[in-house]
Amino acid sequence: MGDSGMSAAQGRSEDRCLKALCLQAVRRHFSALRVQALLDLPVPLIKDLLHHLTICQLDELQPALNHRGISTYSAWVRVLLDMCGPKHVIDVRTEEEAKHRVMRRLFTAVFYGFTNSFIRQNLTDLSSPSFLMAAAKCVRHFSLMTMHKPLQGLTAEQRPLLNLLEKHIRSVGVSQCIDSKKKTKTALYVLHRLLDHGVTTELVVHLQSPIVLAWLLHGRGSQYMNPELKNLMHSKKLSCDSTAASASADKASCSSGLTARPSEDQEGQAPACKRSKMDCVSVEEEESNYTMDPQALCTLFSPCNGPSAGPCPSGQIHRLEIRNCGSDSLTVLNPTLPTFFCLRSLTLHSYYSTFRDPDVWSLAVALRQLFHSSCSSLTHLSVSVLPRTDFMEILLDSIPTVTSLHVEIQSVMGFSPRDPRTAESHMSCAVKLLPKSAELPLEKLTVKVAELQTDVHCVTSVLRRTPHLISFHAAGIRLPTGSSHSQLLTTLSESNRLLRSLNLEDMKLSDCLPDILNLLTVCRLEELSLNDCRLLEKCSDQEESLQELVSALKTLPSLHTLSLAQNRLARSVCVLAELFSGGSASSVKRLDISSNFIQPAELLEFTERLKTHCPPHLLTLDLRKNPADRDPHTWNSALKGLRPFCVLLVEGWISTNTMADHISNM
Repeated sequence: MGDSGMSAAQGRSEDRCLKALCLQAVRRHFSALRVQALLDLPVPLIKDLLHHLTICQLDELQPALNHRGISTYSAWVRVLLDMCGPKHVIDVRTEEEAKHRVMRRLFTAVFYGFTNSFIRQNLTDLSSPSFLMAAAKCVRHFSLMTMHKPLQGLTAEQRPLLNLLEKHIRSVGVSQCIDSKKKTKTALYVLHRLLDHGVTTELVVHLQSPIVLAWLLHGRGSQYMNPELKNLMHSKKLSCDSTAASASADKASCSSGLTARPSEDQEGQAPACKRSKMDCVSVEEEESNYTMDPQALCTLFSPCNGPSAGPCPSGQIHRLEIRNCGSDSLTVLNPTLPTFFCLRSLTLHSYYSTFRDPDVWSLAVALRQLFHSSCSSLTHLSVSVLPRTDFMEILLDSIPTVTSLHVEIQSVMGFSPRDPRTAESHMSCAVKLLPKSAELPLEKLTVKVAELQTDVHCVTSVLRRTPHLISFHAAGIRLPTGSSHSQLLTTLSESNRLLRSLNLEDMKLSDCLPDILNLLTVCRLEELSLNDCRLLEKCSDQEESLQELVSALKTLPSLHTLSLAQNRLARSVCVLAELFSGGSASSVKRLDISSNFIQPAELLEFTERLKTHCPPHLLTLDLRKNPADRDPHTWNSALKGLRPFCVLLVEGWISTNTMADHISNM
């Protein structure tokens, strides 16, 4: 390079350095500058400036920029990449979506004082009160953890933040125990403000504590009130110790006539009512230290301990999720269900074991009583893990107004109820099942199974009774050797012609291609996912079979999402480029071909074919978990060819990880 060339390059480098220094100066002195002064800058300079601004500055400037027609999308995506790492897939479409994801990821960590490399690098900006106030406008879920200092701040210097959270938080998660006097008062007050004074209608409970669950449900939707349990809540300390909490609930249940079924780890121990007393201070001392009454909490935490402004409102729980649900939780929940008229969605999940038969029967009875009230609003039900497949239909018959059901099933080998007479008692008091021909209004059904063999007749029986079904997701359904999923697919074709979304996962469909093709002719699918289904395993000519599927998919103008992940497509993937060929190009806008052991040369061929018949719209293409590092140069060349008409979802692959390699190609 000549002296003039070197001089020109050096000049451009100096210009870039000077420009960067100026933009950094704007960041440092942002508060002294007028927003209008920044808006008067040329658009290219504004776009460069966005990547130098702090999160708070970007948030403040965004409305004015949008008014001028300038998007901040790229700046928020850059923040996400800084937070998650350059190899993280950022699958966001709009600037609001990107901004909200940034704020949600940071709010909880900053509020509770957690740190990571990104927070440490931006501590000056993130530690300012203005960040939490800005983030609170984007956050819809608040996780309550019993870290006393941050929660106490909401009752004192950060009270304006609590007022803002009241207006925006839709969902509250209780994920840690509420213990000790100070933490109890503060945590319950924050919960009361969000659940009763705020707009929160969704509650997610992660801990096993019947007393805490009772407090959370009390007066927030159900008309049920147990006097003994209410007295217990007002006189005993909330405890995160499961044994103490269970013992307290059992004492209340025994005194009130409730049947408190012991959990499995308590079986064989002394009866609940004969346990030794908890080590706790006297009732008088506890009541003098704090109260659990919401109205009294408001009075206690109002400024200067003065009286609160009038009686406190009582919130309503529309969506309840118990993520660590056991027999003790059901003992508290089931009596409330028959009058829980405002409840629209109920999710019960047992992390460590399947529900026992008596637990499911008692839940079915409570749901049936709610149905008989004629005031039920419950439309979504999710229960996992059920011990038997037939319980799916029993739950539907208990509350046939449900339009969305999600169940996970895992048979318990060699397990029988502790007392058979208890199970028989539950069956006898349970409502009579509806006739097998009775139509159900179900629109969405998810069935996930983890067992060696599944009674598919239970699933097809439900499908035949749900002609209005629009979404079906089945995973892990395994049949005896020699059996086929043809019956399941035939039932869908005959009984569920309104189906719009079909997701079959971890199922052997290698002999079901004709049934799949027939289903595509009768259902106007919008989403089709056939993940880990061994689609081409038994095909003598894999490319020809895949071509048949592609031809059928092209006849569906409604289809916009297609996923064929984990199907060992490998070199056959090139056939998928034919989706967009000819006069009847597919309307697919999102294509997932991840985990298919697609080699770089095969992806390059796919790219070349796709260039000859480009998609009519921008295509989101998921290429994750394919062996890109076998030939990085060829892989990158293929990606470069795809970028003009694809949004690519890619991430790193390490071929030396032989297990991942094996799983992808087995």
